[in-house]
Amino acid sequence: MVLEIVKYGDPVLRQRGARIEGIAAEVAQLAADMLDTMRAARGVGLAAQQVGRACQLTVLDVRGIEDRPSTLEWEGKSVVVDEFMPLVLLNPEVKALGDPVAGPEGCLSFPELYAEISRPDQIEVKAQDRNGRPVHFRCTGLLARAIQHELDHLRGILFIDRMSAEKRAELKPELDLLQAETRFARKRKAAALR
Repeated sequence: MVLEIVKYGDPVLRQRGARIEGIAAEVAQLAADMLDTMRAARGVGLAAQQVGRACQLTVLDVRGIEDRPSTLEWEGKSVVVDEFMPLVLLNPEVKALGDPVAGPEGCLSFPELYAEISRPDQIEVKAQDRNGRPVHFRCTGLLARAIQHELDHLRGILFIDRMSAEKRAELKPELDLLQAETRFARKRKAAALR
């Protein structure tokens, strides 16, 4: 089921996600719905906060992105990235292995807004998969960038927090408008529920 993507201005985007303990049917359904939502929005990653749930769950899929290649070393062996997509990660932890590299980023919670963001190009990830089994891998390229972007969401950090001051000032009118639209939509929705 495709869920509504939360936009900038909704407080849930600033909430730190709760650790997921135990894999319940509810978590499995949320992961499946998030994958449907991410695909429908043509994204490469989606965090639980972006669908209104403050928990440590993210989904990713970088298949078909050829202009920003990724590499993946799964459990110590180089593998074909596409064969491991989509990824569902619970309670992820990331260790930076490379130097920060600037690259373009967007966010489904900030439609049509993009900026150059510096992030390490290689990372090591420890998490649980959709079945609660531990996974351990290293990756580079777009996959590494997307995981770091989604991990930020799980911690209540937004990509605008990683922008240069100049870029954020340049985008201020668009950010203010998006935030105002989100607040208005939330008030209208709350009034309809009364």
